[in-house]
Amino acid sequence: MAVPKRKMSRSNTRHRRAQWRASTPPLAPVTIDGSTYLVPQHLRKAYERCLLRPED
Repeated sequence: MAVPKRKMSRSNTRHRRAQWRASTPPLAPVTIDGSTYLVPQHLRKAYERCLLRPED
């Protein structure tokens, strides 16, 4: 496991953490039982195979 060589200042730690942002996943249209839903692209196959059910 990587370990820092020396102590990082509080200011640098908080600045680094503030730069990270999660992005929303790209959505893909899926038709289930005649209704079209927007689901995350990486889960599209699971919805098509009815492994996951969209919430209404």
